[in-house]
This record gives sequence, C-alpha cells and structure tokens, in this order.
Amino acid sequence: MSATLAILTIGVVPLNAVLPLLTEHIAEDQITHVSLMGKMDPEDALEDYAAAPGEDEIRALLNNGEVVKVSRQKVKRDLQSVIELLDKQGYDVILLMYNDKIEGLKSRNAILLEPQRIIPPLVASIIDGHQVGVLVPMAEMLGEQQQKWQALSNEPLYAIASPQDTIGSQLVDAGKTLIDQGADVLMLDCLGFHQAHRDLLQKSLDVPVLLSNVLVARLASELLM
Repeated sequence: MSATLAILTIGVVPLNAVLPLLTEHIAEDQITHVSLMGKMDPEDALEDYAAAPGEDEIRALLNNGEVVKVSRQKVKRDLQSVIELLDKQGYDVILLMYNDKIEGLKSRNAILLEPQRIIPPLVASIIDGHQVGVLVPMAEMLGEQQQKWQALSNEPLYAIASPQDTIGSQLVDAGKTLIDQGADVLMLDCLGFHQAHRDLLQKSLDVPVLLSNVLVARLASELLM
C-alpha cells in the first residue's frame, strides 16, 4: 500500500515549490491538501476566525491576497479537529505548512511535521558557528523571528524582502545588506519564498541559501519512501 500525505495549511500557501520534492517518492494522487481558510470567502474567514478579546493573533494569507490577523486559539482548535480527522482516515504523514508557533497539536497515528518545531534545531545543526541572515516579508514578523531562532549560537541578522518582488532586485539588495553586515548563510523563512528566490540569491551573491519550506518538504519526502 502506498504512503499517503496530507498537507495542512491555515491560509493560502503556494505548493508548487514543494510538490516536485514530494512527488519524487509519492504519487501526486496520494497527496491531499486541506486549508482552513484558503478557499473560504475572505469575509467569512474573518468572521469565523476573528480574535476575541484576550486571544492571541497570528497571520494568514486569504485568497484575495490580503494578510490578516486571526485568532491563534480558534485556528489551533480547528487544526486539531482536522488532524484528528486525517488521522482516522489513515494518512501516514501530516505536514503542517505554517511557520508560526502553534503549540499542543497532536496526532495519534500519523507522523505530524511542524516546521516551527523542526526547522530551528535543524538549521542550527547545519550551520553551527556561522552567521545567519534571515529574510522575512514584513517588519511585523521580526519579534516572532527573534524567538524562533534562539537555538542558533549567533543571533541572526534580519532584513525585509517580499516574495511578491518578482523582479528580484529587492530580494538581492536585502541579501547583500545582510552579507555586508557579516552574514555568510542566508535563510528564506516564509512560505511565499520558493526555489526561484533561493536560486536567484545563490547566483547573485554566491552564498549558501536555506529555504524553510524545502527543508521540511525534503524531510517529509524521506518519511514517505
């Protein structure tokens, strides 16, 4: 029996960058994508997942291209419900594609891969002793990033660059700024970044570039062999 994979997202996530990595070991028809808000009407998504007073907020990309803040608690509640359903359906691996921390999610039988839990220690082991420069899409994410990369021996440097920068000049300029400040490894830490962004940076700046969604996709692919 072939292995099965469920990709679980909160909002809209471009999967074209990771599917080729996954389909090296699993047929595409064995992969299911479930999104809490990705296919919802944006107004309905905001109504259903609006944060109540006292609730924490996280970001999600809706299908109208808008990045919004929604309730962490409501998202966690519904993610756990979906995980339990996928578990009962017999999926072997559940890949949560979201870079913020959502603690306490559990699966009974399937292997649950959570980038926020896996990627920081993995990157720390890969680039131990090097100076990392992290590129993120918006300044509002910097506080989360500083918490995320505490496992690194050297505190990372940060720069802002949007994945929507199709020409690439903003991305290359941001990467060059990090290198000028002392970075010798770059990290693209947003699900909107894909391999074309990584290839552009490596070609333009001649430094190693890590891509968080590729790292977790490769790990998932190994589990599906």
